[in-house]
Amino acid sequence: MVVSSFVPGPQLLEELSQFFRLLSEPARLQLLCELKQGPCDVATLIESTGFSQSHISRQLGQLQRAGVVRCERDGVRLIYRVDDTLVDDLCELVQNRLRQRLQAQLAELQSV
Repeated sequence: MVVSSFVPGPQLLEELSQFFRLLSEPARLQLLCELKQGPCDVATLIESTGFSQSHISRQLGQLQRAGVVRCERDGVRLIYRVDDTLVDDLCELVQNRLRQRLQAQLAELQSV
């Protein structure tokens, strides 16, 4: 493991905190997972998630302002797509860490 000697300043810490707050909402994570499968319009996201149109639009707006998704017009439809692979990378890192922790707990329980 690489240890960094860099200590972020208050402004960077606030930016980091805001980014992780953005990802802490399960609905936004679910929308990102849906968009990871391919570009979608809001109607498709309503069907796949069961969320209301206003809820999806609000969450997509926040993700778009953060630069995580982008929107393109296709006639009268707006098509959303993931615009930053960082979220995928972070989710994979966290999933791997959770898997390792659960495997260690399972091994500990089996040894008892």
